[in-house]
Amino acid sequence: MHLTPEEQATGRRNFLRAVAGVPVLAGLGAASLARGPIAGGPVRIGYIGVGGEGRVLLGGTDPAYAHVVAMADINPAQLALADAVLEKGGHGKATHYAEWREMIQKEALEGIVIATPLWMHTEITIACLEAGLHVLCEKMMAWDIEGCERMRATARRTGKVLEIGYQRNYNTVYQAAHEGIVKAGVLGDVFMARLAWHRNGNWRRTGDPPAANYDPSKWGYPTWEHLLNWRLYKKYSRGLLAELASHQVNVSNWFFQAEPEAVIGTGGIYRFKDGREVDDHIYATFEYPGGRSAVFSTVESNAFERNYEVFYGTRGTLLLQGESEAYLFEEGAATPAAARPTGVEVQPKAGGPALSASESRAADAAGRAATGSAAGVNLDRLAAYRAEVSGFCSAVRTGAPLLCGPDRAIGSAIACITAVDAVAGKTRLPIRVGAAAQS
Repeated sequence: MHLTPEEQATGRRNFLRAVAGVPVLAGLGAASLARGPIAGGPVRIGYIGVGGEGRVLLGGTDPAYAHVVAMADINPAQLALADAVLEKGGHGKATHYAEWREMIQKEALEGIVIATPLWMHTEITIACLEAGLHVLCEKMMAWDIEGCERMRATARRTGKVLEIGYQRNYNTVYQAAHEGIVKAGVLGDVFMARLAWHRNGNWRRTGDPPAANYDPSKWGYPTWEHLLNWRLYKKYSRGLLAELASHQVNVSNWFFQAEPEAVIGTGGIYRFKDGREVDDHIYATFEYPGGRSAVFSTVESNAFERNYEVFYGTRGTLLLQGESEAYLFEEGAATPAAARPTGVEVQPKAGGPALSASESRAADAAGRAATGSAAGVNLDRLAAYRAEVSGFCSAVRTGAPLLCGPDRAIGSAIACITAVDAVAGKTRLPIRVGAAAQS
């Protein structure tokens, strides 16, 4: 979405003025969540899955909050890359494992961070919870609704912390927007949200196996291709709705303080007929109580609009883009049709390699920083990840409340899992409400 320089300046000023009194902006970043070291010392954690997303989380792990004891991954090349991330972050050495079960049996751990392919979330989460470990599991919660419900039930039964990795809940810009604009009623009555995640690429990874004789079949992947590109196969993945839409539906649920009751979907494999099993173009409308809708689109053929969430109200329009940009426009003024950055502006960061791209971060995620004029301090774009991991550790140590939690996460998961079926049938389907009341 694009604005003239004048429109950008107006949108920034409006946003910053509206959220100026919001307490979360006083810290403008992870430091506002809590300041380490926490009472009781760092939580002893292990990582299961240190691919692109796992390493983003690893890079956001503050040694004041977490001591990374061990890491498990079936690909030894990923473990080597993760070692470099640990070293850069000021951590010590971590023991390597190929088998996650062996790791949780042998190591004296308190918590686990899970960043494996989606189909493994339920099995690993439940095993770790039942072993007495707290769990931070990457989004989406699980491959199916039954798996989500089992994860939540196990966390309740064992009394262990279970957080799901929707980092927007820990993002200062989103927190300020919710508290200072949405919750404060600045937008008036909101009947429509627009959710978009547009890219121009085939989502296919390329790379060589870690060894010529590497065989991932014992872990459920018949070929190296199935492991490398698990997101493209239905057995392991729920496609773009799980990897992208679930982030944004999580936000619309949060801002609407409700879950969708039905979804209308269409889409298909339109561009990349290369053997993939998941769609490369998806369009879904989520119907909320009170006549509200969130219209989602994701395409793999054009990146002009990038990714954003827009909430259209009777008094104003709020646009959140790229997890670090926000604009507010008054309805009835010279309201632009589209937008881009906010009072948190992205600029290149000097020195240091960028981490591998993940589905929820741009390829330069670890190599960009941000400055916030509202508080006059710097905000790294990975601040939300650091806040998420630190917040998880604070919940383990002190019982601090989670900012997402399984009740909120299960709502977006059920909506997106249902949307997968709606898109496949090009139809409208009811959505079973899954979350408890949200705060």
